[in-house]
Amino acid sequence: MVVTQENVAVNGSRRLSPQEIADILRERIRVGDLKAGDRLPTQAELAEEFGVERGTVRQALRALQEDGLLTNVSRGSPPRIADAPAPTRDAPQPTMVGLTPRLTEAFASPHVRVDVVCHTSETLMLALGEPLRQIHEGTIRPESIDVRILLPSRDIHLAFPVLVDGRGEDDPVHKRWLAMRNAQAQVLRHNLQAVRSTHGVDVHVTFRALPFTPPVKLYLLNGDEALIGYYVLTERQEEYESQTLDMYDALGSRSVLFSFVRQAGERDAAFVEESQKWFDALWETITTDLTLS
Repeated sequence: MVVTQENVAVNGSRRLSPQEIADILRERIRVGDLKAGDRLPTQAELAEEFGVERGTVRQALRALQEDGLLTNVSRGSPPRIADAPAPTRDAPQPTMVGLTPRLTEAFASPHVRVDVVCHTSETLMLALGEPLRQIHEGTIRPESIDVRILLPSRDIHLAFPVLVDGRGEDDPVHKRWLAMRNAQAQVLRHNLQAVRSTHGVDVHVTFRALPFTPPVKLYLLNGDEALIGYYVLTERQEEYESQTLDMYDALGSRSVLFSFVRQAGERDAAFVEESQKWFDALWETITTDLTLS
């Protein structure tokens, strides 16, 4: 079974944030539990399901509407799931739209190599659900999977997320980020290693810690494609451990991904090659061992 963020309790006593609710609904849309044209439950029903206020549900629905996943929002009845846009390789796409099909194609190769630089592995964890599902059902059969992930170190002062009023002695924003980083990475590793135990695929998943906050997310797929997106900062509120945190943060799921494909020409090939060199240099020099605890 592929575990999702819906199964991860970063802190059992806290309520889900609008972003987390939106991500859970995105996953239901992605796997087909919610299909184009289906109506969502009412805001009251969603609020009861997730144990939150209706205002939190409304924020989650607005985020899904901004991503083009919902229609008929705020028209007096539950919104409907929008028709999926036709994928276009050349057009930049939101991470949650563009990453899954690119990973699925990469996992169709006999030897899969994925290198990632990101702030947390949440988006990658969700996007891997489809290629892993296809492996479990026998649609694709890679012989080996090698995934390397660079995440910010727990020991640095992150540029974001950060409290609007600055850091104090006890930094709840950093504590929250670290718990999410570790939980999501553990789920990702578990899902990949399950392929080794159930299908005999040679799987390696390795994390290393960056000594800085990455301003962009980067996905390198089999040395053939580079997907890059900017983390755009915004001011927002988040509930954590019975307190409201006013923070500057970036919602990685909304980052727009730009694709560069080696076969597309000299310019794209150079970008893929230099991106791979940049990743390899970081991996082999200033990064350190990362412990998910």
